Amino acid sequence: MDNKIEPRLIDGGIAIDDRGTLIFNNSFNFKGIKRFYMVENFSTDTIRAFHGHLKEEKYALVISGSAIIATVEMDDPVKPNKDNTVHRFILSDKKPALLHIPAGFANGFRFLTPQGKILFFSTTTTEESKNDDYRFPADYWGMKIWQVINR
Repeated sequence: MDNKIEPRLIDGGIAIDDRGTLIFNNSFNFKGIKRFYMVENFSTDTIRAFHGHLKEEKYALVISGSAIIATVEMDDPVKPNKDNTVHRFILSDKKPALLHIPAGFANGFRFLTPQGKILFFSTTTTEESKNDDYRFPADYWGMKIWQVINR
């Protein structure tokens, strides 16, 4: 990927004292964000994937539980190469980090814990997003992405 922006984590932190907990991310800038939405699933077996945009960028923050979030470049928005590298991230509310999903990448997720919640921040309005919407089945790049790896 020549000069292409790759998905990346923007690490946050947690401060704990006798009053309680403060979760923060001082490296994230809301510049360009036009909306946000939160997603919850009824089951950890549900996989929401894949959904991509050529213009829209997203940031994902797991605010409850943990999840596998996968991103993959859409070199062709109609029929992307099935051999493209899938970037797999495990995010958790125990280690606050935002995942930057650049324009030109499809993404999807599966919760690893019940009652998980992901907060998404988007750089486009809902109307703009509708005209920049590409969807692929959860198994388009294989199902190993969504499996828990025993160690």
